[in-house]
Amino acid sequence: MKIVLWTGLVVLVLGTAVPARAAEQLEYVALGDSAAAGPWIPLQVDAACRRSDHNYPAIAAKTLGARLTDVTCSGAVTADLTSPSKNAPAPQLDALSATTGLVSVTIGANDSGLFDRALSCVNALPEPVGVSCSDRIRAGGTDPIAASVDAWGPVFGAALDEIRRRAPKAKVLVTGYGTYLRPGGCHPVQPVWARDADYLQSTMDRISSTARELAGARGMRFVDFAAVSVGHDICAAPWDRYLEGLIPVNVAAPLHPNAKGMAAFAAAVATAAAANR
Repeated sequence: MKIVLWTGLVVLVLGTAVPARAAEQLEYVALGDSAAAGPWIPLQVDAACRRSDHNYPAIAAKTLGARLTDVTCSGAVTADLTSPSKNAPAPQLDALSATTGLVSVTIGANDSGLFDRALSCVNALPEPVGVSCSDRIRAGGTDPIAASVDAWGPVFGAALDEIRRRAPKAKVLVTGYGTYLRPGGCHPVQPVWARDADYLQSTMDRISSTARELAGARGMRFVDFAAVSVGHDICAAPWDRYLEGLIPVNVAAPLHPNAKGMAAFAAAVATAAAANR
């Protein structure tokens, strides 16, 4: 209430408090490949990109109360961040703007060709009946997959710089990939020999550690999906799995996160997004 003196009269002016401006809704852009898109997980909302409305970006956005622009796409490689792809007509980074407040990015596995080569690691029978894929890949003393990961690093670093340029105010969350195989694997539950299981997981860890290093060098936060999924790998009981094996036992694509995994990854992303924000 205000008391105003005017020509000898006392006038009471009753006013209402002006409410503080409502906080603007967080604008969240999700970038990445099928490990973020969620192929086969119901409901699929983009047939070309095989994107689920229950992938980790969708769940994290709901937790954060954010407005989500999800351009994750199955099959994406790092070049698809800045160029159109066969499944997406526009580069993923076109979704970014000066008002973007949060970005998540999960990418790199397809650049290495790891998933394509993983199928060559299937051995239904125990050693020595068959051929080790890790021996075959590294024949001659070189590891072409490891070399491709090392070559990918600078490309991904440049993409992170471009994300920062296009979304200068955004908090950028760079994620790794999950723990797909525990040490030694679990033959015959998953038909991959122990040494090949260790090789495949070590290669996935190489991608994640490269992403962690590049993110840290740019002041971006790394979200460790490998730690989240320990004990929930493709060797776990069907009801405990966050990631599906060569033959899925839950509704999700082979060698990809299922709905439980997406929910767990979403919780990690939402926690990282809210930290010190």
